[in-house]
Amino acid sequence: MHSNSYTFMYAAGLSVITAIILAFTSEALKPAQEANVALEKKSNILRSVRLELTDRNAIESTYNGHIQALVVDNKGEVLSDVKPDEIELRKEVAKPEADRRLPLYVYTGDNQEKYYILPMSGTGLWGPIWGYLSIEGDFNTVHGAFFDHKSETPGLGAEIAEKPFQDQFPGKKIMSDNNQFVSVHVLKVTDKFDGGAEHRVDGISGGTITSRGTDDMLRNCLSPYIPYFEKIKSSGQ
Repeated sequence: MHSNSYTFMYAAGLSVITAIILAFTSEALKPAQEANVALEKKSNILRSVRLELTDRNAIESTYNGHIQALVVDNKGEVLSDVKPDEIELRKEVAKPEADRRLPLYVYTGDNQEKYYILPMSGTGLWGPIWGYLSIEGDFNTVHGAFFDHKSETPGLGAEIAEKPFQDQFPGKKIMSDNNQFVSVHVLKVTDKFDGGAEHRVDGISGGTITSRGTDDMLRNCLSPYIPYFEKIKSSGQ
């Protein structure tokens, strides 16, 4: 029978070997994991302009051929010394609007139409929610939307990630008739709203807190881009 010291040394040695193998495996898989995360982000950006692509090569080629990635500030200036991948959006959203660095993705189609894709980050009932909203060249009309979440309740708040909710957004407006930012509001069907149907979508039945979080996210994350839109419009680009 082995002594207690032998058993202890054997267990310790086995633990060390296992830890080394796990660390090596983690490092070996890290590039593939990072590539998958980057691919998913590109796919989600493209989904916001209503391109549902599943093939890896199609996603990469479409993104690389049609998307320009920028960073702008709250004055509408392009920050050429910062790349979007260097920005952690949740931290930026927590800052005052005047201090934020804002990732922006511009999609240019084959017929040269442009859509301006605005990333968003917010909080639902149980954790982070996020998404992308694409705006047409009038800098007012929503072309498409994509939302996702980390841990919202299936069948309730998690419905923000489903097409029936997202398909409400195309055609909605973020600006009023007198060119003031209004956003798109996520409201209960029974909620009264004076802003007009073009500025509202129906919230998730039974997912009130997630709907409110999405509503807050839209207003908080879209408004800082308005100075950039105004600058582009005034320049005639």
